[in-house]
Amino acid sequence: MTITCSAIEPRHYRDVLGRLPTGVVVVAGRETVTGHPAGLVVGTFQSLSLDPPLVSFSVARTSSSWPKIRSAGHFSASVLASGQDVVCRAISSKGGDKFAALDWHESPDGAPRISGAHAWIDGQTAHEWEAGDHLIVIAHVRHLTAGERGEPLVFHRGRLRESLT
Repeated sequence: MTITCSAIEPRHYRDVLGRLPTGVVVVAGRETVTGHPAGLVVGTFQSLSLDPPLVSFSVARTSSSWPKIRSAGHFSASVLASGQDVVCRAISSKGGDKFAALDWHESPDGAPRISGAHAWIDGQTAHEWEAGDHLIVIAHVRHLTAGERGEPLVFHRGRLRESLT
């Protein structure tokens, strides 16, 4: 089957799909050569399968952080909590030590977990596919833990929000 799509202007695409609120998740691991923490923010993290337990997320093909995380084969995903906007901005920054001013601890596998997160999901990368300007990553869930009660940080209509109300 061949699907022909009309040209869609990128700004219009973002505006329309920005109406769908997404969770804000830090995917982090350790560089295999240096052992330094590496991380990136994704808004596409989701449950994929219950049996076996799988999650998926997408990463820009231009990401300089994903190759550092990928090399370890496993990662920890911290679902950011309401009030963790500063964490999101630090991890989204380009270059430098993104974790220097953050409070974090290690997962059972040694990957960085953001302290105070809404939840943590530790995964082992299983598959990766190219899809347009992104990579789709599928991972086996190795450990998961719920954090404090409260609300998750969400991204909606182009900005971080404490809630949708």
